[in-house]
Amino acid sequence: MDNQFALSQMKVAVVDDHDLVREGMTAILASRNVNNVAKFSTAMSLVDQLDAGAEFDFYIIDLEMPDLDGFVLIEMIRARNPVAHIIVSTVHDEIWTLRKLLARDVNAIIYKSGEGNEIITAIEEILKGNNYYCEDVHKALKIADDSSLYPSTRELEVLYQISQGKTSREIAAAMFVTENTVEAHRKALFTKLGAVNVADLIVKAIEKGYIKKGGVIR
Repeated sequence: MDNQFALSQMKVAVVDDHDLVREGMTAILASRNVNNVAKFSTAMSLVDQLDAGAEFDFYIIDLEMPDLDGFVLIEMIRARNPVAHIIVSTVHDEIWTLRKLLARDVNAIIYKSGEGNEIITAIEEILKGNNYYCEDVHKALKIADDSSLYPSTRELEVLYQISQGKTSREIAAAMFVTENTVEAHRKALFTKLGAVNVADLIVKAIEKGYIKKGGVIR
């Protein structure tokens, strides 16, 4: 099938609470003859349409909606359409965010700071049967997933305890190990994350997606 013809047949839902983003996305799609576009300023307005029988080939969604967490919206779309093509357009580049999106099998991740036409590239790749993750996503995941630098499970437990402000003695008591064992894990964490002090360790752990506010990423 001719790709331009395929694009013109697509039914697309754009879900974003910013008028400028919705209109900009619609204009980009229209430039490639994708004119069957429904725009939603809230997540639940889309869900209501789906429950009323609406169907879309592509869902282009933001993660930060005023009424519903973007990850919950992804799950709700999948529950209603298991083969839905979901493209996430976001400003969030934290590793934990990317890992949560990949765990939910989204078809594409693009950044709002990227080129506008990247949304067309993402759709074309999906139509070919591929997933599409922008270059910056690939770079971030490659750095984070260097197995030689990835903390072990026990090191992550120590990291969590450190992030809670506990001393080595307190950590040792909580984990039923010796202080020397805790210190060995601390040293390994500092080396693997390239940290110079505890504050730097926590910042870099958050950047790499090992912890967030509230604890270790599960």
